[in-house]
Amino acid sequence: MKPLKHLLSDTLVYGISSVIARFVNYLLVPFHTGLFNPDAYGVVGLVYAAIGLLQVLFTFGMESSYLRYGKDREQVAHLFSTIQRALLAIGLLISLILLLFQAPLSGLLSLPTNVSGEGLIYLLMIGILLVDALAIVPFAELRLSKRAYSFAWLKMGHVAINVGLNGYLILVLDWGIEAIFMANFLASSAALLGVFGLTRSLWSGSWSSDMLRKMVQFGWPFIPAGLAHVVNETLDRFFLKSLSSEQIYAIYGLEWTADHIVGVYNACYKLAVFMLLLVQMYRMAWQPFFMRQSDEPNAPLIFGQAFRYFNIAAAAVFLGVGLFVESIVAIPVPFLNTTLIDQAYWSGLSIIPWLLLAYWFQGWYVNFSAGIFIQEKTKKLAQITGLGALITVIVNVALIPVLGMTGAAIATVLSYGTMAVVLYKVAQQAMQVPFGLVRAFGTMLIAAGAVWSAELVQIMVGWSAVMVGLLLLVLSMILIVPLQLWNSVGKSS
Repeated sequence: MKPLKHLLSDTLVYGISSVIARFVNYLLVPFHTGLFNPDAYGVVGLVYAAIGLLQVLFTFGMESSYLRYGKDREQVAHLFSTIQRALLAIGLLISLILLLFQAPLSGLLSLPTNVSGEGLIYLLMIGILLVDALAIVPFAELRLSKRAYSFAWLKMGHVAINVGLNGYLILVLDWGIEAIFMANFLASSAALLGVFGLTRSLWSGSWSSDMLRKMVQFGWPFIPAGLAHVVNETLDRFFLKSLSSEQIYAIYGLEWTADHIVGVYNACYKLAVFMLLLVQMYRMAWQPFFMRQSDEPNAPLIFGQAFRYFNIAAAAVFLGVGLFVESIVAIPVPFLNTTLIDQAYWSGLSIIPWLLLAYWFQGWYVNFSAGIFIQEKTKKLAQITGLGALITVIVNVALIPVLGMTGAAIATVLSYGTMAVVLYKVAQQAMQVPFGLVRAFGTMLIAAGAVWSAELVQIMVGWSAVMVGLLLLVLSMILIVPLQLWNSVGKSS
């Protein structure tokens, strides 16, 4: 149990800082949705979707490579310096290409090509991509060298600067949505300077072409895998944007624009941040943890136990958000005269349980990746995420024209669910781990049944939505906790 306590400790450090940072950052959602209409917020969603897609090219899979080989502390300075120089060269090259194709790409994102107002957003997008790419390996070094508190303070500082600049630029200087990206760029730049200061000693390393080839060989599968992952995360915005006015009216009976649909979807998507937060803070601790434990004889047993505790936490988050989502979005925000999400965006609340489920599957994927990393079989990841991307495209094409936002959310669930199950099969060939997949599916089924039956139960018993939610939450966890922990040292179900 001692290794699991270390995993829990690191998860809590990353988690508490991430919770605080995400909570503060989440204050921007009511701020932005209260000030900008869904059409304008839809443009924000499209640009950040493009950032997510391009970020994969800028980082070139080097974060995973560094986590894999950076544990060799005698060579770490040469490794660090080589990767950083390579990322700088790659980033500048891609930035130049993006500038050359600014006109057509700006049109795709509904941005003008001038350098003032919204046209500035394109240039800020490139700046954010370059700065974040240069920070990714230094932040990985903090995780690998177990400097979780330094990592946490820098991330929280980034969010504090971002939120403060959003308020200043929008409320004081009266900027439009370009303020969102200017604040992000300046906050990311400040975080980059901070993490550079903490890792400055590693810049003394010399260039090594042999190391770079080794890093690229390990990391290149993460490029198609990362692209496929981003397709799963962001392509639905572009499919929703392609909806015609006739299709929108047939689905919703209202004369909304496609940008309005994207804005509503993007705002409601952010409520899934609670599950995403759990997955991210777990991943931050999990990747260095399983690499450190990889040589231990009882590593498979420890990995299986960690997965069970993860599922208990994920079930609690799914139930907590899914059962009380209407109460959550209606929380008043002081000083802004609005709610957590403005009522103009509430038409998309039905997608939130689907998205929570999708991120729960993503958490499975993170757990199952241990054997793939340890055995250096990362080429499989590209194939698996490619399959997920294919499912995303097919299901989006089939369902969005008839179900709109719900179709996009269902596509996300099917994509992540398929990837998790396929990775499980592949990972078990690399390393036999008693994950207990049958129990995990049982846990998910109990939680999903509670959320989607809540309205029916409310009608049957005549209680308030909050009382029914509390009842279903307690009953579900009474079933889930013993299911996951019973005979937890046994073999996989």
